[in-house]
Amino acid sequence: MDNYKNDNTARYYKAHVSVWGTSQIHLRNPYIIGWWSAAFPGFGHLLLSKYLRGYALFIWEVLINIKANVNLAMVYSFQGNIGMAKEILDTRWLLMYIPVYFFAIWDSYRTTVDMNKVYILAKNEGHQINTFSLGPLEINYLDKRNPIMPIMWSLFVPGLGQLYIHRILTAFFLIFWVVVFFYFSHAQQAVSLLFLGKIQEATSVLNPEWLLFLPSHYGFATFDSYMNTVENNKLYEEEQRRYLIKTFQPESFRILKRQKSGVIKMQLFSTFESNSFLEMAISTLEKNGIKKEDIYALPLYNRTEERKVFDSLHRSDGTSLVDIGISLATAFAVIGASIGFKLAWGPIYWGLISAFIGFVLGFSIRIYTEVILKKKKRIRRGKHSEIILIVNCEEPQSELIKEILFKHYAFGVAAVK
Repeated sequence: MDNYKNDNTARYYKAHVSVWGTSQIHLRNPYIIGWWSAAFPGFGHLLLSKYLRGYALFIWEVLINIKANVNLAMVYSFQGNIGMAKEILDTRWLLMYIPVYFFAIWDSYRTTVDMNKVYILAKNEGHQINTFSLGPLEINYLDKRNPIMPIMWSLFVPGLGQLYIHRILTAFFLIFWVVVFFYFSHAQQAVSLLFLGKIQEATSVLNPEWLLFLPSHYGFATFDSYMNTVENNKLYEEEQRRYLIKTFQPESFRILKRQKSGVIKMQLFSTFESNSFLEMAISTLEKNGIKKEDIYALPLYNRTEERKVFDSLHRSDGTSLVDIGISLATAFAVIGASIGFKLAWGPIYWGLISAFIGFVLGFSIRIYTEVILKKKKRIRRGKHSEIILIVNCEEPQSELIKEILFKHYAFGVAAVK
């Protein structure tokens, strides 16, 4: 058998693993990407791994927003003080702000539609991708990770979730800017005062212009880390299936018939989840004398919801149960924090309360539309079998093989003589 090679020499390929992170093309909903560009120009492009364009739009948003007093005008508007909002807006900067703002929304939507088409071409071409990158600064590799973990770390500090899934460029960018936003908004000083019960004093130290950047920053960091963890897991499973089919489905392999005489042959059937322990089990088997031609891996295709590509409106299946929830949480947090400057509990408490309400509302909408109405989405709980591994051996070897399989977390093992 030819050596298994990973390269990126095709016209189209879906992913690339480097020391700076794993970049991949997958189906995305253009409306969700456009919404994140509306929430904060640059975020839609960062979701697409268009880093240079995303950084440029992000920095433009911060600089021009502050100069034009856009965030401060939003605070007054949500408080119902429209006259003050008009008075503080600086039109010299605002007239530059508006076209770039709408460009960010339009360009991220357009780019998403184009990248969905490229994804289909790359999928049809079916080229292999690199799965491991080793450099003097970092190591990166495809692996499966728990999607809940990046959400948790992103809620502590934006950027930590990206570090967890090795999106280094996005992580450094988010961490740098959250420090800037914290410093100029005095948010951490206000939180310390809240713990002491000094609500009014906490409200008075806050800078609303810089504070209103934080809800979008937290929302994006959470959504980006979650979505990329899910998609990286899908990519890992797909690549492992391809590898197992190519490497461990020898044409000479046969299901054994009952032996009349001679050495007793056995076949051991086991089931695994798609993860690195499966490949470790195969490697250990080969190290203990099991030939490659006596190992057969059969990936299972578990039932899932039928995938949508896109219709005439360019919609795709690049959605999740949390996309609307996190989007509404971000928007509600901005509104709640703005109004909170005039309420007893202050902007931080009202921002958090509003974010929670927005997330629950958005999550409920997604559950209702995707699970209850359509009744197509099948939520799979717990671990499930994804690979059947069959091993030919002689009877004296069977106990050792069973031990190896169970040691590497096989769900079950059956032996047939």
